[in-house]
Amino acid sequence: PPSKEIEALEEEGEGEGEDDTQPLTCCQKVNPFSREKKAQQKQRQEKEKEKAKAQEKSEEGGGSSVLQKKLNKLALRIGYAGTLAAILCFLILLLKFVIEDFAIDGQSWNSSQDFSRILHFVIIGITVLVVAVPEGLPLAITIALAYSVRKMMRDNNLVRHLHACETMGNATTICSDKTGTLTTNRMTVVESYLARRHYTETPSGLPGSLLEVLELNVAVNSGYTSKLVPDVEEDGAEDRDTPLWKRVLQSIGLYSKSKGQILGQGLDKQIGNVTECALLGLLVSLGIDYEAVREEHPPETFEKVFTFNSSRKSMTTVIPLPGGRGHRILTKGASEIVLAKCTSIIGEDGSVMPLTEDGRKEVIAEMVQPMAGRALRTLCLAYRDVHSTGGEAAAPGISPAEPDWNEEEEVVKDLTCIGVVGIQDPVRPEVPLNIKLCQQAGITVRMVTGDNVETARAIAVKCGIVEANFPSYCVMDGKEFNRRVKDSQGKEVDQEKLDRIWPHLRVLARSSPKDKYVLVDGIISSHSRKKRQVVAVTGDGTNDGPALKRADVGFAMGIAGTDVAKEACDIILTDDNFESIVRAVMWGRNVYDSISKFLQFQLTVNIVAVVLALISAIVIDDSPLRAVQMLWVNLIMDTFASLALATESPTEELLERKPYGRSKALISTQMWLFLIGHSLFQLSVMFVLVFVGDKLFDIPSSAHRPLRAPALEHFTMVFNTFVFMQIFNEINARKVHGERNVFKGIHKNYVFLAIVFFQVLVQVILVEYGSIVFSTAPLGVDLWLWCVFLGSCELVWGQLLLLIPINKIKHKIKERLPKTEEEVEPPPVDIDINRARYLWVKSLNRLRSQIRVVHAFRSSLEASPSIHLSALTQYTSTPRASRYSSGVTGKETAV
Repeated sequence: PPSKEIEALEEEGEGEGEDDTQPLTCCQKVNPFSREKKAQQKQRQEKEKEKAKAQEKSEEGGGSSVLQKKLNKLALRIGYAGTLAAILCFLILLLKFVIEDFAIDGQSWNSSQDFSRILHFVIIGITVLVVAVPEGLPLAITIALAYSVRKMMRDNNLVRHLHACETMGNATTICSDKTGTLTTNRMTVVESYLARRHYTETPSGLPGSLLEVLELNVAVNSGYTSKLVPDVEEDGAEDRDTPLWKRVLQSIGLYSKSKGQILGQGLDKQIGNVTECALLGLLVSLGIDYEAVREEHPPETFEKVFTFNSSRKSMTTVIPLPGGRGHRILTKGASEIVLAKCTSIIGEDGSVMPLTEDGRKEVIAEMVQPMAGRALRTLCLAYRDVHSTGGEAAAPGISPAEPDWNEEEEVVKDLTCIGVVGIQDPVRPEVPLNIKLCQQAGITVRMVTGDNVETARAIAVKCGIVEANFPSYCVMDGKEFNRRVKDSQGKEVDQEKLDRIWPHLRVLARSSPKDKYVLVDGIISSHSRKKRQVVAVTGDGTNDGPALKRADVGFAMGIAGTDVAKEACDIILTDDNFESIVRAVMWGRNVYDSISKFLQFQLTVNIVAVVLALISAIVIDDSPLRAVQMLWVNLIMDTFASLALATESPTEELLERKPYGRSKALISTQMWLFLIGHSLFQLSVMFVLVFVGDKLFDIPSSAHRPLRAPALEHFTMVFNTFVFMQIFNEINARKVHGERNVFKGIHKNYVFLAIVFFQVLVQVILVEYGSIVFSTAPLGVDLWLWCVFLGSCELVWGQLLLLIPINKIKHKIKERLPKTEEEVEPPPVDIDINRARYLWVKSLNRLRSQIRVVHAFRSSLEASPSIHLSALTQYTSTPRASRYSSGVTGKETAV
């Protein structure tokens, strides 16, 4: 019964880790086939996922990018159409020749003359085929990628795989590390909790016993490659020592107003692990020579070292005590982890005091969490002395017997807390602006870090990844993440559960490299969105290799990254800066736009040349554009156009648009308007010149002339006008999104200007001096001006085409079409399924109770003749305040 199920659910409450997919008894009664339908639906979803994965593998395994595959398909289709047009052109010319000469005129076969005409028809067909086939597409994408890769080196992006440049333009998600990428990677101890006192400046008055173990823990329990060396003052440092620059740096925590100095300026250079260098800086500020301490304890004297890794999140070194009295265990690591293993703490006078469970909670609540809330990375330092005599412990913090040094759990326990330090890693000044640009460009930035939740949350707010009043489910630690995405046994990742989390997740704290891989793999494998997500990820460690390999684009750190990470990545950031990733996005989108520019220009030439050749062959038995002239046109639209249009530099306007998507068509609606509009204009001008141009300009006609007759001004003007229309249309093709100012930035593209100048110069030489080879005749000044004028009309026509509201028309057509199923946003991850099920069953029970009351009231009406319909009408129609004073008797009211 529903009432019993409600009681069971109330007892179950909001317990964690319980199975939230158990079927409801009442739901089974309402829909007995729900379980079968769910099973069938699940099978269909699994089959769709398998098909999608197989398709994805086939796409990724081909060795070419998505854009290259699209271009190959398009080139193949255009090739088929060009072949058909060439064959059709040849057949039309041949049939017309046979019918007119042999059937109508009754001429006999003349071997030399007729064979020459047929050969001429073949040449025309081959010329149409050469012009129609876009063999310049592979060249264009190669030039665009090579140019972009060369320029990206200046933007601190070393591209290892060429396809990554283009793929980055479609990125929808960036999973970034925090340290060194979003922050400056210049660690400094700014707060400390030592001898039960809180310091916001350099500690002073510390007891000698605490300093003794502190210098050992910092200097010895660390990599000896980590050190501080004097830094040479950078050039231009005086330009940053201005009041305005200091206010900017202070707003992001890089300028200390109390100290009056820029953090990191004039300090020693940190070499090695930056966290250890920050602790070494603390020793230097206390006047301790850490190099002397290291000389007293060389690494060969260490008994045991448990190095830091992502699972233990701590480092432990065991060193011998002087005089063979035993060993000292030195530990440092994540505060909550090390504090959980401490049973005592050093007090104000340097004595060792017991640390209870309540004392640990107090230290975490009053020191660790507030530091983390201020975006500080907290580390706890602890130690333990172990006697080799096996006797009783002489004092708290000293163990009587030596443990098995290979058993970490036996070694790292019953520690004495030295203190907690807060290390600051300031956010890079340019990061908030670049993250805002990414969000504006439709790219979601997610931070994956090993810091605790409070520190990660504070850094994310400073960077702009999340807002100050963000929901709780946007930030999650690795433990909670694994609990929510894995099955009931905690072994396998459940993609459906992961699909409910990753759309809302922005910060993953206390995460391991495995958690990063699970997140990246889950986003890529997700089918909860219509468009497949394109994921970029950063990494610097050896264990980040799988995530870098799995991502669509992997970024490795050039400064802090390991060799394994650099081998697994696609792009190396030579400056470890997030701004360089944004520049890579701009270059990737610029490659896509460059190909689109070249595509709309080349297809326009293809359409005009092929249609002109076909119509002219039908009407005048000849093509106004000779074979050699076609080859020059082909050279213009392939080699030179690809160089001119693929060398545009990216602008920030590229980040004002959303990602194109992997399935988006190469030719957009705006490009179709460009193709059709300019093709119609050019064909109109060409047909007028071919058929009536001789009459308009009072020149001899070139139509119906013998094969080897000298060239005249008529077809020379047609050829010249056609070329100049392509040169001016090349300027129109610089914009692919409907921008009006086609000359914007043209003065910065010296390659484009040089190519246009070269094309004009060669065209003048071909027309005036290429009469024999290129079948041209010199033109007068007036005809030259007409050719240039008609060609420049392309610029005016391009502006007129932009008056057509093609996007509004497209939206209206979409509104009239039947709407497809819209993408449904997964519910927030903090909704408790058990609670929702409880409310659902409770509502059903209440509804059934109300139905019972209605039935009881109806039966009472049938059994009580004293209740009149007029009274009931008055009762139901009166306001609520007067319902019970409408003349209904007490018996009736009771009923």
